[in-house]
Amino acid sequence: MRIRATLTCLVLLAIAGCNTPSIPIPPPEPASMEFEVDVAVGESTFSYPMNSNYSDAIVYVFNRDAGTGVIDTARGDGSVGPTAPFPTEEGDEIAVTFEAEEQVVSTCIVLRDGAASGTEYCGY
Repeated sequence: MRIRATLTCLVLLAIAGCNTPSIPIPPPEPASMEFEVDVAVGESTFSYPMNSNYSDAIVYVFNRDAGTGVIDTARGDGSVGPTAPFPTEEGDEIAVTFEAEEQVVSTCIVLRDGAASGTEYCGY
């Protein structure tokens, strides 16, 4: 009986050792987001620089005001874009989400041409 309990404990410890917790990835940094806004056409594209945390992630860029956006895949180095154009106007709330393996991180910003502001977040 004691041997069975000891073996059970060893098996449980071995299983627990295989399930190491993953380190959470940071949300996308607004200052690193680049939008090229074509005001005349009412469209934008999105780009994000290399970041190994986002390697091969699925990237969702969603315009909360227009109710539409684009889905793309980050490159192996974690960089994105420029994406396909999607409908926008300056001042729209844009949610940028990276889905990497079992983690999903998101940041919502107010759209402006060029780099996003680190202080203009969506007004949930």
